[in-house]
Amino acid sequence: MALLVRIVLAAIFVAAAAAKARRLRSSASALATYGVAEPLRVPATLLLITTEAALAVGVAAGIDGAAYVAGGLLAAFAVLLAVEILRGRSGQPCGCFGAGSRVGLAAILRNLGLAAAFVAAPSIPTAAPGRLGWVVIGLAFSFACIVVLAVAVLALAREVGVLRLRLRTESALDIAEEGPPLGSRVSIPAGPGHSAAGGLTLAIFASDGCRLCRALEPVVAAFRRDPLVAVAEFDEIRDADVWRALDIPGSPNAVALDGAGHVRAKGTFNSYGQLVGILATAERNAVEAVHA
Repeated sequence: MALLVRIVLAAIFVAAAAAKARRLRSSASALATYGVAEPLRVPATLLLITTEAALAVGVAAGIDGAAYVAGGLLAAFAVLLAVEILRGRSGQPCGCFGAGSRVGLAAILRNLGLAAAFVAAPSIPTAAPGRLGWVVIGLAFSFACIVVLAVAVLALAREVGVLRLRLRTESALDIAEEGPPLGSRVSIPAGPGHSAAGGLTLAIFASDGCRLCRALEPVVAAFRRDPLVAVAEFDEIRDADVWRALDIPGSPNAVALDGAGHVRAKGTFNSYGQLVGILATAERNAVEAVHA
């Protein structure tokens, strides 16, 4: 029984570490909730992943100290989450099990429950499991392997989807009568990552109810990591005034502006290649405007 409990607890820590590692930068960004400086977020996340993996090995190997340290670490996380709730940050990313975890009462209760389980694990009798016990352990291990394979398959499917989006090369749909006129100067609010001073700004117009917009989120995320392009995103509901001002016909839509705020390219897109095409057109039109 003790061995099974240790294996299950170790598997939980492995799952937490794997969830963080699978989307490292998104998980690291969750540390902003706790006031961690941006340059320290990725190293801190890597340290946490390493710590969780090491504790998982120690717990599975029957090292009592590893179980106590794991319990103390989870209790400390619970206290930290409680502090953030008191500071009004409930619902913010917490990074406990990757980028999708959120600060809340459920996270506190989960950490406290796991902390109690880790602390109690060394006290469980360590009698050798019988035939039925080994069967249960085998089934638990098989189930854990199935979960890991399922996560791997889902991650692979996501990467294949992104690759398919990138392979499509047809031009974006640009109707002259829709959206802001080419060459006109517009003013848009600065969004997160809006830092490519003097370069191109890519305004992305999306909607929460648009399935294609959600499918293209990894594509837009790739452009947000480009230091030469500033990306500003506008939702159809939350930023309705910007949509009306620029006469955006629908989503997903993109408008590329030069450093002076002039519209150099625009259009509806549904792939990575089309978004690249909008930027390429904007660069070409910006150069032609300078030499005109």
